[in-house]
Amino acid sequence: MGSKLLNKDIQNYINANLNTDLHALLLKKSPFPEVSMQEIVQQIKGKQVAERKFPFLLKEGIIFPPQLNLEQSSSEKTALYKSKILKGNTFIDLTSGFGIDAYYLSQNFDHITLVEQNTELLEIVEHNWNTLGRQARFINKKLEDFLEQNQEHFDVIYLDPARRDQQKNKVFLLEDLSPDILEIQDTLRSISHQVVIKLSPLIDLKYLVSVLSGISRIEIIALKNDVKEVVIFLSSENPDEIICNCVNLESGESAFTFKFGEEERAESEYSEPEKYIYIPNNAILKAGVFNLISQQFGLKKLHPNSHFYTSSEKKEDFPGRILEMESIDSKNIKKKEQFNIISKNYPLKPEEIKKKYGLKDGGDHYLIFTQSKKGKIILKSV
Repeated sequence: MGSKLLNKDIQNYINANLNTDLHALLLKKSPFPEVSMQEIVQQIKGKQVAERKFPFLLKEGIIFPPQLNLEQSSSEKTALYKSKILKGNTFIDLTSGFGIDAYYLSQNFDHITLVEQNTELLEIVEHNWNTLGRQARFINKKLEDFLEQNQEHFDVIYLDPARRDQQKNKVFLLEDLSPDILEIQDTLRSISHQVVIKLSPLIDLKYLVSVLSGISRIEIIALKNDVKEVVIFLSSENPDEIICNCVNLESGESAFTFKFGEEERAESEYSEPEKYIYIPNNAILKAGVFNLISQQFGLKKLHPNSHFYTSSEKKEDFPGRILEMESIDSKNIKKKEQFNIISKNYPLKPEEIKKKYGLKDGGDHYLIFTQSKKGKIILKSV
């Protein structure tokens, strides 16, 4: 483990080069014979990632792992959100990685265990936790070996399976992950009251429900309208219903909660555009509750495939963007005007629209190109 990197002079050199061109830095010889320039650059990259992703690690004495481990780690903000849902006595993270999720999720537990097969990575995590004053049991084993030998029962088990195959290609089906969730789900549920699994935002919810037993809750977590995670909660029992929660962190929007299956029973009314246009946040779009959102908020849809909604009165608590808009003719679009362009269920993409009408991107105003039941329409923000 890189204890030499903690030398004061080396740390000063790292901090002095946080804004240096790293490619150019790698071509230089390390000024310190005990550490390579590659090791130094790895720490600089770690600090750069930590600044935007997990700033709580920007403290003296923290060591950062290779780039891939940093990329695969949850952000501090999503980990903090998940931590508010969980509590108990015993917590275990079976795929610790760099330990960001474990650090936050385990805050409401008395006894914490981290399992990680990468020896060097686990040593880094243990060092950092000691530096931060957090205690845990650290086990350097493959998950499969741990489960085979385990005799304990845990209040909560957490997993973030690897989502890359042996060729480093991204995968997201449960049987393609490492570990194979389908293969071990029964074992996990037999040794824990609750199993929490972080999955790709690309995963299909209906697929999850069809292949996993005991799902009690599904969290779709977006950060600033970018869906980051789908998190499933498996119970040791078989719940009668599945609660789904769509949250858009740092948006100021309320979470949207529903029961899985409600969408199939919901119906939408349709209308031509009225005074207000509503665009659901991406967590809700990911959930696919297109009729339910219309029904719950008393909104009308423009078209079955557009997923824009409208009303004459403003619904302030809607979880997404609310724009006051009017329909316009394409002849009234002036060249070199500046708009945020949205195109859904429309033949042209935003780039093609900009080129066709000679528009600039950005600014405070919106143009929406879409369809109502009567055909193609263009909406302009008022």
